[in-house]
Parts: sequence; structure tokens; C-alpha cells
Amino acid sequence: MLTDTRVTLPARRRLAVLADHRLFAVLLLLAAALRVVTMLGYRPATLYWYDSFTYLDTAVHPAPSATFHPIGYPLLLRALLPFHSVDLVAAVQHVIGLSTGMLLYAVLRRRSAPGWVAASATVPLLFDASFLRLEHAVLSDTQFIFLVVAGLAVLMWSPRLSVPAAAGAGLLFAAAALTRTIALPLLLLVVLVLAGRRVGWRPLAALVLAGVLPLTGYAAWYAQHHGRFAISGADGVALWARTMTFADCARIQPPPDLAPLCPNGTRVDAASEYVWAPGASLNRLPGGRFRHNDLARSFAIGAILAQPLDYLGDVVRDTAIAFSWTPIPHPDRTTPAFGFRSGHGELPDQPLIDKVKREYDPDIRGQSSVSPYADFLIGYQYAAYLRGPVLGLILLAGAVAAVRRPGVALLPWAVAMGLLVGPVAVLDFDHRYVLPVVPVACLAAALAFRSAKAGRSPAVQ
Repeated sequence: MLTDTRVTLPARRRLAVLADHRLFAVLLLLAAALRVVTMLGYRPATLYWYDSFTYLDTAVHPAPSATFHPIGYPLLLRALLPFHSVDLVAAVQHVIGLSTGMLLYAVLRRRSAPGWVAASATVPLLFDASFLRLEHAVLSDTQFIFLVVAGLAVLMWSPRLSVPAAAGAGLLFAAAALTRTIALPLLLLVVLVLAGRRVGWRPLAALVLAGVLPLTGYAAWYAQHHGRFAISGADGVALWARTMTFADCARIQPPPDLAPLCPNGTRVDAASEYVWAPGASLNRLPGGRFRHNDLARSFAIGAILAQPLDYLGDVVRDTAIAFSWTPIPHPDRTTPAFGFRSGHGELPDQPLIDKVKREYDPDIRGQSSVSPYADFLIGYQYAAYLRGPVLGLILLAGAVAAVRRPGVALLPWAVAMGLLVGPVAVLDFDHRYVLPVVPVACLAAALAFRSAKAGRSPAVQ
């Protein structure tokens, strides 16, 4: 009897644990099936001119970019270079997307969210068609989302932040910053929130040190190639473009060396378009736009200091686009949602594309849709889209959770808001840039709920 009891109880306990995660297991299987359909429906992976091809070229010839793309994502592409397949890149990214959902679910259960709440929080990430499209494209965003969620998961896993966990999170946020530079201010935001929680100087020091050292090493490598200690050669260009929607040089009164960067009458439909507009003042200077990055930054800072309310007004206006029910093109040439289409697309005639085909994947070509898989996704995307007002409600629920449980929910909510506003503040709004907000906002919102089994122990606050 005693022997039977000892054997039976663990088995029952294991079954109970499996049953507790049954809903998420079903969701994960369905999400995996959707990603298989996406792989079958669109061949090869989605390639964008010129971002995808510069990433692939940097993977073959690793070097710090003087433009918008740091080294983080090309390192993943380089790891997959021996297979010479952008389809494999897409497959790996679909797995990364599923892994991000698993991380999200795991940390929510760890921090006492009920099973149905934790599973529900993963639904936008796992089932929104925009994430399917993003994972299927040779772009850095899927990796970036995973690194941010992983960094938060490490910080939130235990009520008391240990030095090793803080160091691990610092490395993850540094990797995120080397994937997309918007994570640079995000690292500072994380440090400030943790300092406000008084987690102790040792974990904070470990977080800062682990975050700063890789970035410093990359900046030194950048200096060897480009002659200055920096992470990016485009931050000033981006911020200058942001100011072109409101800058008034009669009020700014820039010094003579910055005056040529004043608006010159060129008008485009979004701040980011000034980066590329041939007639914009920066692009009329000799040597190319990125050669004048430091001057552009100085002009932008002066414009913001001279017209702070105009700057804030433009940031608020463009951020508000995220909350529209019907996706608004911004700029007008973009497709903000519902991008699954039938047919075949041709790649532009560019020397870089031919080079990437020779060196990375000879099978690179224009993407074609394959029926019936693509037909299903074309219909599916109209139902599986997170509308702007719903995102607003999720962020509002996250704010409530941050007030009720600041020790655990404030951090992901602050990061979600940083991801939402940060890209608009330093360049412009883009629907693609909103997608990293979604899983982090869902993480914060789900923490408003707590399992009855958790009780009121400080360990689960």
C-alpha cells in the first residue's frame, strides 16, 4: 500500500501539471500549424529592398554599418550562412516567434497569473497575421522581440533579483540594442525602474556592466572602421528627419554651420521620408546624408530645445496612429496591414541583390504565393489583426496592473510604453515598430490577474 501510494501520487501530480497547461499547449500547436501554412504559402521568404539585402550582405562581410543596421541580426544570418537558404532563415524565425510565446507564458505562470490569462496573453503574438508576416521576412524585428521578452523574463523570474540574473538580462538588452538601436534608451529605462524598486546596488551594477561592456566593445570596433566611437552612424540623421515636420529656423536661429540643414520647402507625408527625399536639405549636402550625421544631430537637438511643444505635439500625433481602428498608411506608400496577397513579385534590378544571390542564397527570387495555403492566409489576416483600440485597452490594463502590482508589472508596462513612443520620438511612426509593443504590453496587462492559489504571499507580488 505504501509503495503504491508513493508511485501513484507523483504520476497524478504530473498529470495535474500537464492539465494545467493544456490550453496553452493547444494554442501553441495551432500557432505552429499557422507558421507551417505560411512557409508553404509564400516562397521564398519575404525580402525587402533594401533592408533585407543589406542585412544579408553584412552577414557575409561582417562589419559595423555606418547607417541604420547594427550587427546583431546579421550575426544570426551568418550563423545560418552555411545552409545558403533564406527559407531556413524564415523557418528559424518562426521557431523564435513560438519560443517568445513560450517565454511569455512561462514568466506569467511563474508570477502567479492564472493559466487562462497567461495563455490569452500569448494570443496576439502567436496568432496575429502581422507577426506571421514579420517572422517570414528577412528583418531584425523577430529577433529583437525575442531578446526584449527574454530580458524581461530573466528580470521578472524571481521576486528577488540576483546578480547573475541581472547580468544575464544586461547581456540580453545589449544584444537587443545591437539588433535595433532603439533598445539603447530601453536599457536606461530598465535601470531607472529597477533603481526605483530598490533592488540593490549589486544587481544594478551587474545589469549596467553586462549591458555596457558589449556595447563599448562594438563602439570600439565601429571606431576602427569609421573613425568615431559610436553604435550607429544614423542617429543624428533620424532625429533631424523627425524635426523636419516642425522646425522653424526663424525661432531656432542655428549657427552658420547648421543653417544649411534648415527646411528648404521640400514636403513629404511622413518624417521618415525626409531621410530619403532627394530634395531635402540634408540630402543636398556633398558627401551623402550619413557623412553629416553629427551636424544633423546638433541641428535636431537645437530644434527640439527651441520648439519643445511642437516636437511633443508631433510625437503625440504620430503615436496616436497606433490606436486607429482602420490601419492608416504612414507614409502613404506603405501597406500598414493585410499584406498577404496572391501573385508573384519581382525583385528590383540592383547590383547588391545579384551579389547577395551569389554569396548567400542562389535561390533568392521574387516571392510567389502558393494556393491553397496563401488563399487561407489572405482571408485569415482580416480577422486575425489586433485593432488599435484593443491595443489601447491592453496598455490601459497594463497601467492598472502597474499601479496594483508595481513590484512586478511596472517594468514590462514601462518597457511597452518605451517601445511605443521611442521610435516615434527619434524618427517616426511605423506600424512595424508597434509590433514589439504587443507582447510586452500583454505581459504587463496579464499581471493584473493573480491566481487564487498564489494567495497574498510577498513572493508573488
